[in-house]
Amino acid sequence: MIYDCAIVGGGLSGLQAAIQLGRYGHSTLVLDAADGRSTWCRSYNNLLGWPDGVSGAELRRIGARQAAQLGVHLVETWVEHAAREADRFELAARDGTIYRARRLLLATGVVDRLPPLDGLIACLGISLFVCPDCDGYEVRDRPAVVIGSGDAGAAMAIKLTYWTTQLTYINHEARAISGTLAEQLRQHRIPMIEGPVLRLRTESERLLGLELDEGSYIPVDRGFLAFGGNEVRSGLAEQLGVERLENRHILTDARSKMTSVAHVWATGDVGVHAEQASIAMGEGVQAAIWMHKSLL
Repeated sequence: MIYDCAIVGGGLSGLQAAIQLGRYGHSTLVLDAADGRSTWCRSYNNLLGWPDGVSGAELRRIGARQAAQLGVHLVETWVEHAAREADRFELAARDGTIYRARRLLLATGVVDRLPPLDGLIACLGISLFVCPDCDGYEVRDRPAVVIGSGDAGAAMAIKLTYWTTQLTYINHEARAISGTLAEQLRQHRIPMIEGPVLRLRTESERLLGLELDEGSYIPVDRGFLAFGGNEVRSGLAEQLGVERLENRHILTDARSKMTSVAHVWATGDVGVHAEQASIAMGEGVQAAIWMHKSLL
């Protein structure tokens, strides 16, 4: 079978695009590895209609059901290779299955580099956060820690001074910090601890505190993570010859979200992005509209 549209990535952007394409009546395939950011986040706190927050798992469940009701075919698989053959694209999954489609959307996202600390994933979006624009509000006027690495963590701590002055930066990997950022930490009176967090103390999804070297302990119930070196999943775009920035994010047309390769679109965090769930969903609809136009 040759689908009208294939979407690689079944997160918030990919599912929203699938719903729109399903409403147009296009045969649509979603191939999803089920291991992206939206599978980890326990609560998106800034979305219209969800004043108490909503988990990525819940949004994915609702979105997948809605897409399936519109005839969208969803497959959990990892796509390893993409190629263009004449007027269609061929997508090779890890199990050897080949999928074919006339139009292709890459919504493959970004995966954060996080330390392997027990209990960390359960706290994401509840008491540990990665995006200051999404969740800086959650630490307003209260004590918070930044667990990070070198300049990435220092920059996060400085950004969070908009929300609170009660910050501590834990340079978990003890990497060097540039002179400019070190001076800004001093100006904002942000203490820095060099060395790893050994354990998180948690209760269900709630952070209670951090155990550090030599038995020291910091009681704190809010924190941000900033390690840098996130994985931008644009390898399929590279295989297709799509233009990318030096940081591997995919360049797209602002109006249509099409890439530099005809009939290949990219949306969400894999593009030049703002790391917002609402923007990712909006871009999914935006790309789907232009995919539909291209098929007429």
